[in-house]
Amino acid sequence: MPVYKIAIAGASTLLGRELKEALSDSPLAGANFVLLDEEEAQGQLDQVGDEVTIVQAVGADSFERADFTFFAGTEALTRKHWRQALRAGSTVLDLSGALDREPGVLVRAPWLGSGGLIAAAVDLFTPAVVPAHPAALALALVLERLQLAAPIRFAGAAVLEPASAFGRAAMDELHQQTVNLLSFQTLPRAVFDAQAAYNLLAGLGESAAINLGAEEARIRRHYEALGDGRWPALALQVIHAPVFHGHAFSIAIELERAVEISAIEDALGGEHVDLVLEDTDSPSNLAATGQNDVLVRLRTEKDGRNPNVASRLMIWAASDNLRLHAQNAVECALDLRRLRPAGTVQ
Repeated sequence: MPVYKIAIAGASTLLGRELKEALSDSPLAGANFVLLDEEEAQGQLDQVGDEVTIVQAVGADSFERADFTFFAGTEALTRKHWRQALRAGSTVLDLSGALDREPGVLVRAPWLGSGGLIAAAVDLFTPAVVPAHPAALALALVLERLQLAAPIRFAGAAVLEPASAFGRAAMDELHQQTVNLLSFQTLPRAVFDAQAAYNLLAGLGESAAINLGAEEARIRRHYEALGDGRWPALALQVIHAPVFHGHAFSIAIELERAVEISAIEDALGGEHVDLVLEDTDSPSNLAATGQNDVLVRLRTEKDGRNPNVASRLMIWAASDNLRLHAQNAVECALDLRRLRPAGTVQ
């Protein structure tokens, strides 16, 4: 296998850390890595696999001869430097989602049957690839599987978003809010501009650094891009949950016709989806931590005349949001290797 050079911009973020672990466990583990981030992270000692290196601030030559550049930091970091990486000849993979509406940029998920858009559409003229939002990927995996049992008439989902989806600052503020509530102190509000601890929120304060509406719109865009018209429109609501890590989903499905429940279970189970059959093992954000699969629990509204068939389904699911995102990004890079068969670092 050729030796690649891989740059990770945003290497010290939560997502950057997960990405480094995913790369260490992948066929790209033997690459030469350059770890990049904002200036405040410069000089930190870090590693990918067994390779120990120092985090560098992004400079004029940071992307020189890099085969792949993963942007795993803020949207601002991506927007500031992605064209610089592109001019250096690097393939850009944007985990921040900042580029998903740029001309020619493709949203991808190789785990899906079609790869989330036709694989042949990605070529040397594709400016960047956006690994799909992990919530959109989880929903797409479930709906793609259900379509094997019967066409879907209606699909709706509530996505419970954790603090880790918005970075370390959100995690820290949720933690501090929890501590302050228990000691009857004033709550920090710089990130949420609302009480996020012990609270479910469909909207945040006017001065919040997080925009749930924008997050919901991004999930919807990525879901639609991955489906490419193969799945029904999705009724969607994003709710901020007072948890540190892991997505949870409440999904309502109506099929075009009643189907044997055993056939629905057979369609759902398989690679990347773990069908949980026992109530005692119900999916949760904690159970999903560190898992590569989406955990799924199926409940059906049985037909009164035949208890073995159903057309209305309720699905409770959970996934490790950072791990799923990182794994998908690595799969996108592996898929793109065909455009760089030799690598640039010899």
